Amino acid sequence: MMLAQRTLRGATALRTTARSTWSSTTQQMQSFSTPDSSSSSNSSSPTRSFSSRSSFDLPDPRNLMSYNNPSASKWNPQLSKIVATIGPTSEQLPQMQDIVRSGMRVMRLNFSHATVEEVELRMKNLKASKGRHSIFHPDSDEATIASTGESTSHKNVRAVLLDTRGPELRTGKLAGDESGHETVTIDVGSVVTLCTTDDVRDSGSTASQLYIDYPKLHQCLVPGMKVLLDDGAITLTVTEVESDKEYGNVTCTADNSGEIRSRAGVNLPGAETDLPAMSDKDKVDIKYGMTKDVDYVAASFIQNAEGVREIKAYMEQCAVNLAAEGQWELGRPVPLVISKIESVSGLNHFDEILKESDGIMVARGDLGVEIPIQQVTNAQKEMVAECNAAGKPVIVATQMLESMAKNPRPTRAEVADVTNAIYDGADCVMLSGETAKGKYPVQVVQTMNEIIASAEHFTKHSMPGPNLSARERFVDGQEDRGDNSVDAAVAKAAVIAAEERDAAAIVVLTSEGSLPRMVSAFRPNIPILAFCPSAKVARQLMLHRGVHPIHIADLLTDVSGVKRPARAIQYAKQFGMVQEGDNVVVVTRETACEELTTDFASMKIATVP
Repeated sequence: MMLAQRTLRGATALRTTARSTWSSTTQQMQSFSTPDSSSSSNSSSPTRSFSSRSSFDLPDPRNLMSYNNPSASKWNPQLSKIVATIGPTSEQLPQMQDIVRSGMRVMRLNFSHATVEEVELRMKNLKASKGRHSIFHPDSDEATIASTGESTSHKNVRAVLLDTRGPELRTGKLAGDESGHETVTIDVGSVVTLCTTDDVRDSGSTASQLYIDYPKLHQCLVPGMKVLLDDGAITLTVTEVESDKEYGNVTCTADNSGEIRSRAGVNLPGAETDLPAMSDKDKVDIKYGMTKDVDYVAASFIQNAEGVREIKAYMEQCAVNLAAEGQWELGRPVPLVISKIESVSGLNHFDEILKESDGIMVARGDLGVEIPIQQVTNAQKEMVAECNAAGKPVIVATQMLESMAKNPRPTRAEVADVTNAIYDGADCVMLSGETAKGKYPVQVVQTMNEIIASAEHFTKHSMPGPNLSARERFVDGQEDRGDNSVDAAVAKAAVIAAEERDAAAIVVLTSEGSLPRMVSAFRPNIPILAFCPSAKVARQLMLHRGVHPIHIADLLTDVSGVKRPARAIQYAKQFGMVQEGDNVVVVTRETACEELTTDFASMKIATVP
């Protein structure tokens, strides 16, 4: 596996053109990491080593939150985003509104459980919820402000992620289980035969003979391998395989005792299967999700790049079919594919999967069953590093604040887990059952947002090393890919200029979203305001670190090119993202004209009036 050979190499120098402009930050990082640096550096330098500190710069992040300071004149949003699963305890409008205001940027819909009625209720309530950046300041044009203080023309932007159930292996129905709630007990040391024939399926499973719904089970197992039932509640060791038969049995010995129910999940750690990229249910769900205009599809159990290509081709065909039915507009962007890595096969083919995907989800739940649980954190760090190098968004998911499903406060280990995901370079962190069915869905989003704020403040002001490393990985990745595009050049220049000028924000005017994605890949420590004429493009930027999309339909069409930067800065001020006296860097991509036969990009530096 080549996952981290490029990205986790030793510290290398940045390109010569970048080294001089980023050297001051690098020196600050070095001075913090060397205890005796203060004695060897210039005494007039403002940089202090840890050993010379009399106190730590550790402000209470709750004081920075907009939901705690609704009248604050300036909004300082976190750069990393929160993906929150909406379920029974969070789907009603009052809770959804509070969750949106507390920092949820992407709503995850888990199609393993959600019904059509639940999905439509959640979509409806998300659209009805107003976030902080849909509210204009009092000095805005009165014609654009409703009585609630919300913009009547510039709507709130939140994205929707459809999470598929994926192709799963399951046991069959238990013999005599009419209610669906019966169980059988498997004793430690007992012999269990795994069968794939129709007669065993029809007669029902027993404690000694279990039906598995995968005909090629005997082709991917060998003696000594493990089979996990019901998320690892029962572990079986393979002792014999009938590999010479079309539907060969697999004989196992139970490593522990436990109860098994009908249709329990099955994991095959270390085995490579040829399961399809989509189950029949997934195909139905994806097509339905497209009619509801979902923005992302999180594809479960992706094993190779061909699976990603298959899903993308299916969505393109769905777009054609739905257009013929009047439910889709041809040319409209289809959902982006976020590949969930949760198997050994996914890790083995990670590089090719990343190349075909629009983003990655580190799905630590099933991954922790498929590989030794002690290696999950290492796999997470490698995958995040590789995504940083490719400039693609990465979500770290599963049990991040699990204890808050029942308790109002997280454990210290959970806080450290979220913090380290931000240090690693994650674009997003995700909440699952904590918000879907937990007792404190609003508080858990606020807590996660405050953890993100603390981590980002620390990496910006006290320990810039992690963010510099993520930026360096992308620069190195550019060199490997030979990426010298116009977008890459102007994005890099914008980030350097923003740091040199201590800018409050980078404003990007975009029609397709490629330019703000490139700016984000260079990991600036300030917000990136992406003004988009398309709401779909705006929502599909939401996963990228630091990008705060704003849907304004007329900025790139009804305003002349020379006036657009000034108008964008005016809007940014009205949204509370910048204030008078702030430095701002504005990046635009212009279309070809008579004087220039190709598209061109430009960058401007301005002070907010």
